[in-house]
Amino acid sequence: MRRLRTLSEAECYVRCYGGWDPTVTVTKVEPRPPRYELRVSGEDLRREFEARIEARTEELMADLDAAEAAAEAA
Repeated sequence: MRRLRTLSEAECYVRCYGGWDPTVTVTKVEPRPPRYELRVSGEDLRREFEARIEARTEELMADLDAAEAAAEAA
């Protein structure tokens, strides 16, 4: 089944429980602010990690090429 729009929390509750109880209320909770400022963001960490992996891969490929050249020469 393909949905045309996203259901709200209230609509989902009615659909799951078959009705609406007057004691049930739907509240929207705002996200909490961060406790402290971080020096590095998660995106910065991801980029740095990818750069390290890429550098390591290039280094390993260079070592492999050197080893293959040495094996051919012998």
